[in-house]
Amino acid sequence: MKVLLVCNAGMSTSILVQKMEMAAKEQNIDLTISAMAFTQAEKVLKDWDVVMLGPQVRHQLAGIEKAAEGQVPVEVINMRDYGTMNGKNVLKRAIEIVEAKK
Repeated sequence: MKVLLVCNAGMSTSILVQKMEMAAKEQNIDLTISAMAFTQAEKVLKDWDVVMLGPQVRHQLAGIEKAAEGQVPVEVINMRDYGTMNGKNVLKRAIEIVEAKK
């Protein structure tokens, strides 16, 4: 599964990437995950299974969805999970989104 996390500069979500990687390893889930700024993300959206936006860039949701052209699910990360860097919950939600698309 390929998960793209989008934020302002790709920096704040790097901690969440690490937490999600740890959760995936604990659950034996094959996961490719990356964090990047929304300006970069728009160019590579369709290469990912799911795109999740940090709450601080939720205002970019419509633009990212438009760029995804309905080919990739896009969702804003739950603010509480993001604030607490709960990689397990964010990973769980990413899996739910991908499974729902199948």
